[in-house]
Amino acid sequence: MSEMSFEQLLDESMFKQLRAGEVVTGQVIAVKEDEIILSIAGSKSEGIVTKQEYSNDSSVDLTQKVQVGDEMEVKVMKVNDGEGMAALSYKRAAVDKGLKRLKEAFDNHEVLKEKVAQVVEKGLVVEVEGTRVFIPASMVSDSFERDLTKYEGQEIEFVITEFNPNGRRSRIIGDRKQLMVAQKAQQKEALFSKLVVGQTVEGAVKNVTDFGAFIDLGGADGLLHISEMSWGRVENPKKIFKNGDVVRCLVKDINGEKIALSLKFPETNPWLNASEKYAVGTIVEGRVARMTDFGAFVELEPGIDALLHVSQISRQHVEKPADVLAVGDIITAKVVDFNEGDHKISLSMKALEVGHNGDEDVADVNIEEVAADEAAKED
Repeated sequence: MSEMSFEQLLDESMFKQLRAGEVVTGQVIAVKEDEIILSIAGSKSEGIVTKQEYSNDSSVDLTQKVQVGDEMEVKVMKVNDGEGMAALSYKRAAVDKGLKRLKEAFDNHEVLKEKVAQVVEKGLVVEVEGTRVFIPASMVSDSFERDLTKYEGQEIEFVITEFNPNGRRSRIIGDRKQLMVAQKAQQKEALFSKLVVGQTVEGAVKNVTDFGAFIDLGGADGLLHISEMSWGRVENPKKIFKNGDVVRCLVKDINGEKIALSLKFPETNPWLNASEKYAVGTIVEGRVARMTDFGAFVELEPGIDALLHVSQISRQHVEKPADVLAVGDIITAKVVDFNEGDHKISLSMKALEVGHNGDEDVADVNIEEVAADEAAKED
């Protein structure tokens, strides 16, 4: 064997020897559907990445993934595969890189952001640089969610709360819930720092019940009680609101962390111009809203009810209102008494009958007291 020159020896020493387990960079010199040939940088060696060592997807076409000239980081599995080529793995290098990234995130309590790769029976799976992270269903949200399919493909933020990548019992656990809890705590503090009674706020309907609707104000929920949904009578909140509706409300009261909301804005109070619309002598039309033995309550408009006393229904004797009227009937009557201070209006159908010459015997009934008594009976 001839002796090598100093220049040849120096050139030869610049090429490192490959070692199994190390991660190296290679340049693609050839690619087929099922294998990639790489020239290893800093070495005279060439290596091969099979389809199985590129991806877990057996249907992948490598010619659609890489091109000649591309550079790739790969892990050396064998220095010689028996045919003079190094056996390389792209996916295992990616896993090592992903584990390193996750370890840093775990140690530094870093917030990560990735797309949900898969929805499984007990939670979500995300991938960080090729490494799978499991987020249990109980850690996906700060409230119970039965169906997690809406998260598939969605980008979410999370932190790593458990990092144990060793062997078959590898556990890398993510948590989204604690971020949501912390964020809402900040929003809650910010909300209460500026919230005052009388303020107008906007929020989304979170839940609708028989007695009202809960409005998410961003950090805390406010209750819009059924009695505050309208100046008029509301029979069923679920017929008015649905989850997700955006509502502009008035802050009626703040008691600790309880927020009472209202849609009864003062400027929309129907009694503001009632004295003009329902002056004594005015002929009005209204709907029979409810009845008692002593009379019928007639809704003239939402928020304004008038009392039609049984004695004012007809010149003929009427034993009880239900004998001649029914809830929902539209009636025409004359305003025979108006008391703005007590929010009391009295009507008479009898006063419109031919031959009636006055408004005598008009019943003096406090409508608010009667309405309160009726509400107490219903409760």
